[in-house]
Formats: sequence, C-alpha cells, structure tokens
Amino acid sequence: MFNEETTLAEILKTEHGQKVLSENGVPCLSCAMASQEVNFLKIGEVADMYGLDKKKILEELNKK
Repeated sequence: MFNEETTLAEILKTEHGQKVLSENGVPCLSCAMASQEVNFLKIGEVADMYGLDKKKILEELNKK
C-alpha cells in the first residue's frame, strides 16, 4: 500500500506507477536530477512541492 512516505523509486517499480504519476503531473519523471534523487524523493513531499493533489494520487496508486 502506497502512502506519503513511499519513494518515487518504489512507485516506479509497479506496472501502473509511472502512468499514474504522469497523468497527475508529477514533473520529476522528466527532470534530469530526478534520476539521482528518485530513491529519496517521497511522493508526499513531491506533491507538496508542486501543489499536486496528494490524496488523489495515492488513491489512484492504491486502486490497482
């Protein structure tokens, strides 16, 4: 089960993770620096930094 503390690396290991993040406007997927930070970036922090709907993202991630 995904939560605010889940790292982007953990999410991207799932079949639907990248799609959900992309559809919700998570910019880290195309950022050159993200490849260095993906193991440390937590979805809750990223959502807060970019003003994304954290609750919606987590619901979609946990749906599959």
